Amino acid sequence: MAERLPGPLGRAQAEISHRRVLAIALPVVLSNATIPILGAVDTGVIGQLGAAAPIGAVGLGAVILTSAYWIFGFLRMGTSGLVAQAHGAGDDGESGAHLMRALAIGLAAGLALVLLQAPLFAAALRLAPASDQVEALARQYLVLRIWGAPATIALYALTGWLIATERTRLVLALQLLMNGLNIVLDLWFVLGLGWGVRGVAGATLIAEWSGLALGLWFARHALRAAMQRAGLFARDRIEELARLNGDILIRSILLQGAFTSFMFLAAGQGDVTLAANQVLLQFLSIVAYGLDGFAFAAESLVGQAVGARRPDRLRQAARLASAWGAAGAGLLAAAFLLGGPAIIDLLTTAPEVRSQAREFLPWLVAAPLIGIASWMLDGIFIGATRTREMRNAMLASVGVYAVLVVALPPVLGNHGLWAALMALNALRGLTMWRLYPRAEAAAA
Repeated sequence: MAERLPGPLGRAQAEISHRRVLAIALPVVLSNATIPILGAVDTGVIGQLGAAAPIGAVGLGAVILTSAYWIFGFLRMGTSGLVAQAHGAGDDGESGAHLMRALAIGLAAGLALVLLQAPLFAAALRLAPASDQVEALARQYLVLRIWGAPATIALYALTGWLIATERTRLVLALQLLMNGLNIVLDLWFVLGLGWGVRGVAGATLIAEWSGLALGLWFARHALRAAMQRAGLFARDRIEELARLNGDILIRSILLQGAFTSFMFLAAGQGDVTLAANQVLLQFLSIVAYGLDGFAFAAESLVGQAVGARRPDRLRQAARLASAWGAAGAGLLAAAFLLGGPAIIDLLTTAPEVRSQAREFLPWLVAAPLIGIASWMLDGIFIGATRTREMRNAMLASVGVYAVLVVALPPVLGNHGLWAALMALNALRGLTMWRLYPRAEAAAA
């Protein structure tokens, strides 16, 4: 099932073409499209039990674990940049070594979550106001699913390695295996065996470890080569990985903090506005899923150009990947303009929420066009491993956003909130664009 690719040197010297960008990007787009389906199936299957508490418990448990796992998302990005550079330099052994180090961190982090599950779940459930019945069922879900933490976090590293080495069809294969197996086991465990919430958790747990097993098999040759290298866990290599991942983590926390503050401040605008904003944020999720593939293509191709010491190829990779990202942003903006009201009607039946969501829909039509520069430059800077610049750009942008999000809503209401959020993405793009020469300098 492994893809046959040219040797490392051949890949580094291969032409960077529109076809090559799409070969990396489109499988990621298809992979992302399967993610919402799994959540819908989980909800639909547990909903067949005819009670509200199990649905709420699965939703609450999934949110708690997703939030905990999200902290370690830096492993995918940090691994992708380092591996792409080793790949571009023709050093498959170091490519595998970067993966091995990231896998070790992922497995250790997952094990730490397993060991710390009692205080973690206690704190999370204390923050979440739920009935005793929902909380009890959520605990059943959590204590089983937490055993998948090492596999899930390690899969971030494997995904980064597959993207960096242009094996995104295997990313799609992993997602299809995990989601397909999860769905089949959901139906069997819950509807066939009557295991309820534990059945949903068990299905996901098995799917997670199965995905890790398949991912390790995909990477078996690189891992075997890595184990033969001296200094696999040398201090300087670990410090490099820690520095990159630390910068990405700070950047991600700042970005998540901005979105969280947006929702908290929206709550002050009233229940209807809060609900309308929640509906419209689903449009941003669609944008992220739709454009991720092009940013990932930039990560891979830019990283390889840095490894090959070819700034001209870096410029070409950045230009072609960004052109396709811009085209995708334009298509999404047009789709939201023409089909936005219909999407809103699918997501809510409340007339007042529909009306308010339509009022603020123009912000979401503009969102892909405003945000595309920041998303593509994220990919470029990750590939160049210029994570310090990403972190600093986010710090500056969030600082301005903090001023706007306080100053604008009292004057413009919810339009002020959306204006501040759009300004955040525009500022990120502008700041990183000004720092772009440093990405090229990494390849010199």
